[in-house]
Amino acid sequence: MGVTKNISFSYLEFENADELPASDRELISTALNAAGLAYAPYSKFRVGAAVRLESGRMVHGSNVENAAFPSGTCAERTALAAAVSNFPDDSPVAIAITAITENGDIAESVSPCGNCRQVIAEEETRRGKQIRIILCMKKKIRVIESISLLLPLQFNMNSLRQDPPSQ
Repeated sequence: MGVTKNISFSYLEFENADELPASDRELISTALNAAGLAYAPYSKFRVGAAVRLESGRMVHGSNVENAAFPSGTCAERTALAAAVSNFPDDSPVAIAITAITENGDIAESVSPCGNCRQVIAEEETRRGKQIRIILCMKKKIRVIESISLLLPLQFNMNSLRQDPPSQ
């Protein structure tokens, strides 16, 4: 007979950015600016992400939609790909994600999609370091200490490793 197990997680929630450190406020501002640069003619949902690297450098990305759905790219993957490809020796330590709606308001809810969660998980596993995730929404900001909280029981590079055959 199986045993029921529960998965739950904790995160910090803030009502406004003034409660956060200056570095997080700057990261959120960069993500919000990136959202304004998004190409989202189909969904009208403009997402921006900003990655802070260990050096303090910030890299941003926005979603880029395509009529041949799902050929577009998400803001989170755009930002992480830019960070990894341009600064391969500088590990990501935080990512801020926000979105603006068709009327220009910050979205009520934002969270990385499954593909983006997997990409963030890969980067955490590859570097052996957690990446703080800052979700900036209209009425609250959530800070999550690691993607493992949003993607429990994740598939990663360790899942592909096999023990050597016994002799």
